[in-house]
Amino acid sequence: MTDEQFNELLSETQETMRNTLIQKAKEYQRGDRLSNFKTAATRLNCTPERALLGMLEKHSTAIFDYVNDLEVGRRMPLEQWQEKIIDSINYLVLLLALATERE
Repeated sequence: MTDEQFNELLSETQETMRNTLIQKAKEYQRGDRLSNFKTAATRLNCTPERALLGMLEKHSTAIFDYVNDLEVGRRMPLEQWQEKIIDSINYLVLLLALATERE
């Protein structure tokens, strides 16, 4: 992959991340931007950060499965890779927001 191709991929990924975070906030947010993780933490008797990690694990597991699939000759469509990877990145941004808020 050339630098130009990588930079284009990075730009497209950042735009998709931003759009996804905006759309998901409309769907899930009840109160502040991190309210879902706080509510889940209360229900699960854990910290909001731990609740977020539980939600992130679903995407991480799928990504591990996709990599394992490659090793046996199966390939997932690029769109599925993109969805899981971008969702994972967004969860990490939200985790950073929780850590920042805690400070």
